Amino acid sequence: MALGDLPAEHRADTGRTVLVAGTAAIGGFLFGFDTAVINGAVGAVRETFDPSSLLLGLSVAAALLGSATGAWFAGPLANRLGRVRVMVIAAAVFFVSGLGSGLAFSIYDLAFWRFVGGMGVGAASVIAPAYIAEISPARIRGRLGSLQQLAIVFGIFVALLIDFALATYAGGAAEPMWFGLPAWRWMLLSLMVPALAYGTLAMQLPESPRFLVGKGRTAEAKAVTMRYIGGDVDAKVEEIRRTLALERRLSMADLRGPTLGLLPIVWVGILLSVFQQFVGINVIFYYSTVLWQAVGFSERDSFAITVITSVTNIVTTLIAIATIDRLGRKPLLLIGSAGMTVSLGALAYSFGTAPIVAGEPMLSEVMGPVALVAANLFVVFFGLSWGPVVWVLLGEMFANRIRAQALAVAVAAQWIANFVVSTTFPVLQDLGLAFAYGLYTFFAALSFLFVLRRVPETKGKELEAM
Repeated sequence: MALGDLPAEHRADTGRTVLVAGTAAIGGFLFGFDTAVINGAVGAVRETFDPSSLLLGLSVAAALLGSATGAWFAGPLANRLGRVRVMVIAAAVFFVSGLGSGLAFSIYDLAFWRFVGGMGVGAASVIAPAYIAEISPARIRGRLGSLQQLAIVFGIFVALLIDFALATYAGGAAEPMWFGLPAWRWMLLSLMVPALAYGTLAMQLPESPRFLVGKGRTAEAKAVTMRYIGGDVDAKVEEIRRTLALERRLSMADLRGPTLGLLPIVWVGILLSVFQQFVGINVIFYYSTVLWQAVGFSERDSFAITVITSVTNIVTTLIAIATIDRLGRKPLLLIGSAGMTVSLGALAYSFGTAPIVAGEPMLSEVMGPVALVAANLFVVFFGLSWGPVVWVLLGEMFANRIRAQALAVAVAAQWIANFVVSTTFPVLQDLGLAFAYGLYTFFAALSFLFVLRRVPETKGKELEAM
């Protein structure tokens, strides 16, 4: 049989599709890099500017408010300008924020630049999963959608590794390095490198078939569909045209429904995003260095523990990518919720039973290893499930006609929830680590019940069938 006689789905270039999806997922790398690189700088920022616990939390989490803002406007902007152009804009904004953050002269200035960078990260966090879902065949869409989370955790790992290397080279995060700038400033200046890479690579990406159809560029849409998705190209493009005809007449008002003013599926997306953050995962990646120091570990050991945790996160995300299209989305979420509940409960117990020395719990020779194992098991269960699966579901669970608007709302909710958790942790830490981790345990248990009753399975379904 000649190549031209083969069904279209066999002619789609799967390797090229994976490469394109991976490039788009670099937006997730920016997300992970930005959220983690501050980890190594927190202690030095506190020493440099001497802010209150609340103000320190606000400066760390300012990027998350910016991300919520960027996520909110990214969907409509992507429908107007295209997915690829929004990625390039996001990279440029992120680049500028890295420069401003590294040269900040006050805690308020630092918070402003992190807010600006967050806008770029938020936009990328909406566009990447939507673009990947729109460019991927249904049979591998779950695995390709998981690349977003893999990029996030890899960004976290690289950022923490850079923090560790710079702090070790300088002799501490607050110690001076090149041009007299302390190591923590170089940590933040390093944000410019992945931003430049993302912007450069994004300009090489093909535009989404759905955007091309929406702009009347049907021939281009068919070419992209044939090359990256395959199948009955004419039928797919016609189905996209039909659903987008409805989408053009929609606005945020069309998300209204009978359940507290919104459609039930929109609430599912919002609550998935909120639970992903309310289990406290980003406390591990924003504050773990100062957290482990607070309970008795040295600065060097605290950095090393954080890097090891990030490697664990990468490995478990790879496992999720390998299993998500076989096991399905819902089973992975349930496994993750159960595991997180147990491991977070163990952390809360470890901190709750530790004696208080100088106002902080001091882990014993027995409870120290227990806490370390529990923290890493928490990351394992999160990386296997809620980390990648939520991004996959958000990219595919909404009907075509409301996807852009619903995704923007859900991701904005995720950033706001992240902001709440990140801002309140220094205050909760003052109240007691056992209380903080007990609260995260409660939300992990609640997430199990939510998934069991409300989350739909989307494995193997075409986007047009949602």
